[in-house]
Amino acid sequence: MIILVIGGGGREHALVWRLAQSAFVTGIIATPGNPGIAQVALCVPAHGTSPAHYLAVAEKHNAHLTIVGPEVPLIEGIVDAFRAAGRKIFGPTAAAAQLEGSKVFAKNFFARHGIPTARYATATTPAEAEAAIASFHPPYVLKADGLAAGKGVLIVPTKEQANEAAAQLLNGTLVGEAGTRLVIEEFLTGEEVSYIAITDGTTILPLKPAQDHKAIFDGDQGPNTGGMGAYVDDRILTPAQHDEIMTKILRPTIDGMKAEGNTFTGFLYAGLILTPEGPKILEYNVRLGDPETQALMMALQSDLAEVLENAAEGKLENTTLQWSPEPSLCVILAAHGYPGTVRTGDRIAGIPQAEAAGAKVFHAGTKRVGREVVTAGGRVLAVTASAPTLPAAIEKAYAAATAIQFDGMHFRKDIGHKGLKRW
Repeated sequence: MIILVIGGGGREHALVWRLAQSAFVTGIIATPGNPGIAQVALCVPAHGTSPAHYLAVAEKHNAHLTIVGPEVPLIEGIVDAFRAAGRKIFGPTAAAAQLEGSKVFAKNFFARHGIPTARYATATTPAEAEAAIASFHPPYVLKADGLAAGKGVLIVPTKEQANEAAAQLLNGTLVGEAGTRLVIEEFLTGEEVSYIAITDGTTILPLKPAQDHKAIFDGDQGPNTGGMGAYVDDRILTPAQHDEIMTKILRPTIDGMKAEGNTFTGFLYAGLILTPEGPKILEYNVRLGDPETQALMMALQSDLAEVLENAAEGKLENTTLQWSPEPSLCVILAAHGYPGTVRTGDRIAGIPQAEAAGAKVFHAGTKRVGREVVTAGGRVLAVTASAPTLPAAIEKAYAAATAIQFDGMHFRKDIGHKGLKRW
């Protein structure tokens, strides 16, 4: 089959890399793709980012199955458009994608279905926000309702700062229209876990548990980013925690969405926190995480194309996933200035040497200029490795990362360290 992959980041490079190993795949098209993806797939422009533009690519190349990487096309209805045209696609409809597209929708859904989450209130005016904030204790958590490119969640220490931040979110100063509605919720403490599943709307196939590292500096210090690294390890969760997450969070979500007429198919990413009262849902994403995907694809041994085709056809019931028992780790190499104003155009060297050291280097923010590859985004490369133990995977990934050079390159030195206590 010919597969079309929508996107051009590290997540999509990892997907394409794994899909290219399928016995069922005769060709892969990626739009827009990147220089790393171009090594194993045909990269073509969509001449736009609307569902109609992507549909035109699928029809031109007669794609048998389309897989969507980023969230925006899903929220804008790419799945609806493809299905209306009779094209097979894996992902949620626009109605189901509200689980990520609207924090208010998601929190109200959790409340209706008894899914454990932080206590919350919603607001559409500064007065409503101030009244809600008064009912919580510091630190205060404020979330913009819509997509805000990772800038829509604020944690502030005082009531005065919370009131000011709420006003700035609501008037569009901070995140534009994404902040016209707010969620104010209690601050939860505990270890965070990324729990991602593949679902056809009925059957749920969980992937291995992962942990992302959002802050820019070691020790979870500094501003949040899109993710500075992740690791995948069975030891992150106990069997009892797996069962609790499936029975109290994932299963009620899938059943609840179907009952409300918004059957969810696709990748469902639960951002969880392990509280003293048990796992609770912080938020859902309706696609794979980045950089969790890079580590997950390193660990996956099943034929991904076959699994996703079964999922798109509603035939996951008899499908199982096979995994390497080894932990895997991804370290993000970031550009000068990230996560602020990013400098681009710096020449990248050392990728072949890094891969010779046993890692796989996924391209995230790169472009080709002549015969050279240069930086073209904030998160530039994702250096990914696996090994029999987590300490060995950490050592292997960092040995490879240090083989790469570009001006302004920086990365966290403690990816995976939270997991060492379990070894």
